Amino acid sequence: MAEWQDVLRQAARLGVLQVHLSGGEPTVRRDLEEIVATAVEVGLYTNLITAGVLLTRARLEELAARGLDHVQLSIQDVQPANADRIAHYEGGHAKKRELARWVCELGLPLTINAPVHRQNLDRLPDIIDFAVEMGAGRLEVAHIQYYGWALANRAALMPTREQVRRSADIVESARERLKGILIIDFVVPDYYATWPKPCMGGWGRGIVNVTPSGKVLPCHAAETIPGLVFDNVRDKPLAEIWLRGQAFQQFRGTDWMIEPCRSCERREIDWGGCRCQAFAIAGDARAADPACVKSSRHAEMVALAEREAGAPPPPLVYRRPRKPASLAAAESP
Repeated sequence: MAEWQDVLRQAARLGVLQVHLSGGEPTVRRDLEEIVATAVEVGLYTNLITAGVLLTRARLEELAARGLDHVQLSIQDVQPANADRIAHYEGGHAKKRELARWVCELGLPLTINAPVHRQNLDRLPDIIDFAVEMGAGRLEVAHIQYYGWALANRAALMPTREQVRRSADIVESARERLKGILIIDFVVPDYYATWPKPCMGGWGRGIVNVTPSGKVLPCHAAETIPGLVFDNVRDKPLAEIWLRGQAFQQFRGTDWMIEPCRSCERREIDWGGCRCQAFAIAGDARAADPACVKSSRHAEMVALAEREAGAPPPPLVYRRPRKPASLAAAESP
């Protein structure tokens, strides 16, 4: 616990303004209350990002008493059976609904995070209505980004281009209708994009990710790129890692860029896009993000998305290989 308290104090001295307590699932930590209290003590805005299935009301009340500022709750669908199937957690949706109610009753701001894909996207209007019903001030409609574990499930999750277009129209309509009630953030899928997003706001520009083991990453998926050296807060000060760490310097700024990024007029807008995605598809983390229309792999990426979205979805691959018996029975013919 003392190590994490020290890391939070270092972060505050470095100029960090917010701490997002994420995972995995942060509520499995027995010292979460002390982490929150220390973050509050040093002036950091605290956001708990949770699946919401393990948190009791008593513990939420204690976190609120320690100064927790905000809760971000992830949902998989608003249809309970499908939500539990996707999450691979029986009864999970009911727990999430209950937690959302507790958050609002305690006066904490609530964001609903809704990862969307081909298996829940047709219920986007219901997801928006759910966020309003739960009293959320913000909804993040985030199309799945296909790296890490999502990459293994890409064929099962990839939406059609028409689904993506329709989802954008639904969000724009809801933004207008719900002005002053609900802020809606919308993250588009890279596979149908024209230009890449500035991943993490640009590599090593504004976000630092500290893993449970103390490794410091420029983004949560950075470990998928071979050859990067990730320093540990147990060995070096956070400021030294941020300013001079090899992993942060590797793709910071524009000096690392090769063509077409090096001469592109957007190089300081999107900062080359996602390095993890470049490696996953092009096999070279220095390559242009294939989401970019200037990438030599862009057409291949779009064709891959259209091919997978047009085929029947394969079964989902779960981190936990065994299912609860009742879920397995529900999916049997």
